[in-house]
Amino acid sequence: MYTKIIGLTASIAILTFAAPAMAASHGAGDVTKGQKVFKKCMSCHEIGEGAKSKVGPPLTGIIGRKAAAIEGYKYGKSIVAAGEAGLVWSEEELDEYLLSPKKYLRAKLGDKKAKSKMPFRLKKEQDRADVIAYLSSLSE
Repeated sequence: MYTKIIGLTASIAILTFAAPAMAASHGAGDVTKGQKVFKKCMSCHEIGEGAKSKVGPPLTGIIGRKAAAIEGYKYGKSIVAAGEAGLVWSEEELDEYLLSPKKYLRAKLGDKKAKSKMPFRLKKEQDRADVIAYLSSLSE
């Protein structure tokens, strides 16, 4: 029994010290890498102080903002409906959206015909995590 207690204690100690490192390697975003990945987004979106609408709305302060909330930008019907239904962009919501905007809106709204004006997708989980870390760093 004494051997089992020592083994259990050692296992707990290893997990205690290893868990933060494992968490950091899976899903944690890197702001610097996110800034580089965001270059893919810049043809449609601006970010930073004074950012304006282009093909897509500015993304400064997107984390914590209600969906479809930038005045003067003409959003698609589905994202407007999501905003009216209470969608607020969190890191988790944005991660799902960036994976597949159309699929995300269809699931979120329960509407098989929902569409997104944004055809671009970030398929790599780490790219999404990095971009979201970058966007979060510039949120108001």
